[in-house]
Amino acid sequence: MAKLSLRTLLTALAATAVLGSAPALADDLKLSNKWRVEVSEGAKSDGLIKFRVTGKEGTPVDVSVAIQKGRGENDVAADIRDAFRAVLDKDAYSAEKDDGEDVLLKKHKGPDFELQLVESTVKGTRINVEKE
Repeated sequence: MAKLSLRTLLTALAATAVLGSAPALADDLKLSNKWRVEVSEGAKSDGLIKFRVTGKEGTPVDVSVAIQKGRGENDVAADIRDAFRAVLDKDAYSAEKDDGEDVLLKKHKGPDFELQLVESTVKGTRINVEKE
């Protein structure tokens, strides 16, 4: 079993695994097999970044990422990648950094999915989510 860092464990604990809401309708979702999360600027405050991953006809999964003040954009991207890896099914999704400050979230198997930025309380850091 892989050894997890304290930061990864805290990120996983901060994550909300499955929402209690009904599945989203497939017609309402913007589906893709790969999404890019672009991170710009470092964190000027502690805070949380919350994402929602919803597979076609699936239950939404929220991923909350705890960010510490002073983290650079590459570090914030690594925190996001690590949170995706800690919360999402490893057989269904893969998360990797790209260009240092970007994160790619891709499906391995199963339906296409939607990735949304729900909220961010981190000051100074801008997050952009787009289909690949």
